[in-house]
Amino acid sequence: MSLLFIHEDREYLLSPGETLETDLGVLEVPEDVVSGDTVETHLGTEFTARKLRGPDLFHHLERTGAPMMPRDVGLILGHTGIESGDRVLDAGTGSGVLAAALGRVDAQVLSYEIDEEFADVARENMRLAGVDSVEVRTGDVTDHLADLSGFDVVTLDTEDAPAVVAETPDLLVRGGFVAVYSPFVEHTRKVVEAAREAGLEDIRTLETIQRHMDFDDRGSRPSTAGVGHTGYLTFARRP
Repeated sequence: MSLLFIHEDREYLLSPGETLETDLGVLEVPEDVVSGDTVETHLGTEFTARKLRGPDLFHHLERTGAPMMPRDVGLILGHTGIESGDRVLDAGTGSGVLAAALGRVDAQVLSYEIDEEFADVARENMRLAGVDSVEVRTGDVTDHLADLSGFDVVTLDTEDAPAVVAETPDLLVRGGFVAVYSPFVEHTRKVVEAAREAGLEDIRTLETIQRHMDFDDRGSRPSTAGVGHTGYLTFARRP
């Protein structure tokens, strides 16, 4: 499993046995390195090894596009209750940030990514994240729905999500959840309509917004740097 190697404001994601060349010297990572160890470059610069935590995935896994933000991942985990042993069908793997987070809580994840290059990157990211309970398949999930069933949760980040939502009564166990990320409100409406027509319950949509706080000598207030809008998350449940 890869570790973060930290010196002041620098962070590098490295695996045991790997070598990194920087202006601070050459860092040779020992095979037996563990979190908390200090490793020196050949110039004597110290880097501290730290275990890769869930929030670090967003910053250090290779990206193939816009990855799901940590706040979106947290909402999916919180609103579906995904836990160890759950079977999750995921579509629109992308970089695999969500799939890796689900795998790190020991869910058994089957993820579909239509772009072969993206799928290869996601598989490598699973290795870097130390996740072995995620299977990334190259292909369109809609081509395989007839062969899929018995999932506790379905997570979707795809344009054809409404078509998959329509089939979730056959994909989910009773009481199972579907969670859909949508960048546009028009897409969200189609997802909600598909969920209603499929007879799903507890349908709700959240706009994900997060604002940072600024603290200075004048006072404290939400940051004016931006509203922090990510997108829309729709949740529904099979009765």
